[in-house]
Amino acid sequence: MEKYGKDTVNARYIKTQEMCLSISDHIWAETSHRDNVGRLMCDVLDRHLRLQDITGVCTVGDFNRAVCEERAFDIINVSEVVQARGIAGLADAIEARGTVRVVLIAGPSSSGKTTFSKRLSIQLRAVGINPVPLSLDDYFVNRVDTPLDANGDYDFESLYAIDLPLFHRHLATLLEGGEVELPHYNFETGRREMSGQRMRLDSERSVLIIEGTHALNPELTCVIPDERKYRIFVSVFTGIALDETESLAPNDNRLLRRILRDSQFRGFSAEETIARWPSVRRGEDRWIFPFLYQADTLFNSSFLYELAVMKEKVEPILGEVKEGTPAYATAQRLMHCLDSFETLTDKAVPPTSLLREFFGGSSYKY
Repeated sequence: MEKYGKDTVNARYIKTQEMCLSISDHIWAETSHRDNVGRLMCDVLDRHLRLQDITGVCTVGDFNRAVCEERAFDIINVSEVVQARGIAGLADAIEARGTVRVVLIAGPSSSGKTTFSKRLSIQLRAVGINPVPLSLDDYFVNRVDTPLDANGDYDFESLYAIDLPLFHRHLATLLEGGEVELPHYNFETGRREMSGQRMRLDSERSVLIIEGTHALNPELTCVIPDERKYRIFVSVFTGIALDETESLAPNDNRLLRRILRDSQFRGFSAEETIARWPSVRRGEDRWIFPFLYQADTLFNSSFLYELAVMKEKVEPILGEVKEGTPAYATAQRLMHCLDSFETLTDKAVPPTSLLREFFGGSSYKY
């Protein structure tokens, strides 16, 4: 720490704190749970600062020097190991508590929740716990019964797009040792069907894994006592400083991930993804961030190196946004941020990396 000097260290902490608080501080300020959020956020900040000290990377300039000195692969490896140790620590905490029967994983768009839940499940198996995934998507109400938003469109982000009475019955039955027939939601027809697949938790060492937008909303799991839950909020909480005065906002980091994923796997252009982003953010501010205070822990899914790896993949996609369109200014701003980075190949990014959820090559099935 001494090599930065006291003033620089304090400035670095404050700058990193600003990056975290920029996510949704206006929502936290409206809750009575700021102390818990502050405690959790300080832990995220401390872990991020330790990683910066270990790697010697605090700014894009530091990272670019590491690339020129052929140290970038070491930064990737250290970053991945630190994240893996964090996930293993969560599995240990769940096992140590002894009463947990449901692990709830929530977070905003492109935070990496899906890969995180898969990696956590593996770590849980390693400590003798049997993880059993339960998909919230299969509990959607029929499309015609979906609540409407202020514009009269289906509000698929609403908690009440889920059949809560059915979900509650199944949850209670499973935790009491009973068996349920799982539903399956047919996204083509917009109707829920019964799958014929039956589920039972085999033992007290079986734990339900529930990942989704509303996982931390208390109304979703009101039939379960708090001591039987372990709640994790996953997001991009920190970013790398572009210089001494400017940093890439965590929300922009997530937007870049989503642009890349939507283009590669969902057939959407950058223009379409950027156009949807304000609506996505409004949904997050209504349905996700207000319940962050419920979390037992926060998991920071960002990587110091990720923008350098995504750069050559996402720049051509952003370059397709035509001048004069509503998305053009945002696309240009994001490209300006990416211009600061040396380009880095993804060959050193392991197949288990959370980052591969967004550009492919993962060893996990989605």
